[in-house]
Amino acid sequence: MTSNLLQPEGMGRRAPGIPEIPDEVARILAVLPSASIVVDLDGVVLRASDRSLALGIVNRSSIAIADIAKLVTKVAIDGESREQEMRARRPPLGRELLELRVRVADLGTGAILVLIDDLAEERRVDAVRRDFVANISHELKTPVGALSVLAEAVQSASDDPVQVRHFAERMQLEATRLGHLVQDVIDLSRLQGDDPLSHAQVVSIDDLVERAVDDVRMLAAKRDIEFVVAHESETYIYADLGQLQTALRNLLVNAVAYSLDGTSVAVHTRLVESMVEIMVKDQGIGIPANDLDRIFERFYRVDPARSRSTGGTGLGLSIVKHVCQNHGGECTVWSEVGVGSSFTLRIPMYRPESDEPGERTIDLAVIAGEGQS
Repeated sequence: MTSNLLQPEGMGRRAPGIPEIPDEVARILAVLPSASIVVDLDGVVLRASDRSLALGIVNRSSIAIADIAKLVTKVAIDGESREQEMRARRPPLGRELLELRVRVADLGTGAILVLIDDLAEERRVDAVRRDFVANISHELKTPVGALSVLAEAVQSASDDPVQVRHFAERMQLEATRLGHLVQDVIDLSRLQGDDPLSHAQVVSIDDLVERAVDDVRMLAAKRDIEFVVAHESETYIYADLGQLQTALRNLLVNAVAYSLDGTSVAVHTRLVESMVEIMVKDQGIGIPANDLDRIFERFYRVDPARSRSTGGTGLGLSIVKHVCQNHGGECTVWSEVGVGSSFTLRIPMYRPESDEPGERTIDLAVIAGEGQS
């Protein structure tokens, strides 16, 4: 399907001066794995793929990364194609460093094509493999060792049914904890070596919150903990639904685990400038100030004894952090001992420019006048 450039409302023909994009080029861009942008000779964005928007490379009608914009200017001046690898902070927050291969070519119609490949994925996978095995081998020793000791205890107490039942229950708990740890390891490994934008979709924040709360509602009901959900307006993000649901569910599970019986957990969503914020606030025991800087580290536990009693693996918040980073956002935390904690997911907002479902390429011509039509 070929998409036409957006035109201001009420106009019956293409705005004068906007270059034509050949239909063949439009069809190719729709299926390319690379992030793609088409600009005019002045660097004004005429067309951008979802992937380029999700990476934060395009801000309204301009390219947000200065080095890419400079490369486009050079091609516009002499018409010669260029290719360059570069590092740049990921807009709009600049928390993540992007490693990009950028190719720029003149289409010969007054428009310039920019193709961008993210090189960070393959390099990130290599780094993860080196240190992940070292961390997980230590963590696996504890439940495996406990199971071995309990198996010996069962064997020694084979003539005492009460003791056998007691040790068998302990073995079941350790096996469950081991299963959770293995699953969290798998989830984190996938996050660190995966690109969510390769299988992302437009996600309603209201639907995301509803699903995550439903997943944890029974756990909360056992301790008479109530969820209070509030939202200001319906918003959307371009994301991997499974990853975001896992991250939000982890925050909700933590909020329930560290809250007092009979209290409530608030989930509040709002739009702040171009960022969607999902805040999870509990009335729990809180986190000491000297631990706040480390809680997102893999396997870090503020209270190891309590983590064991709640079945925590020490990976939940690390998974949350990586999900946010993979989507160009962040997770922030506020906490006070004895008062409670508040975790906030911040993800770039998705602004659909096409009403056609399944449209994979978004047209951005004349967006500089957005909101005026």
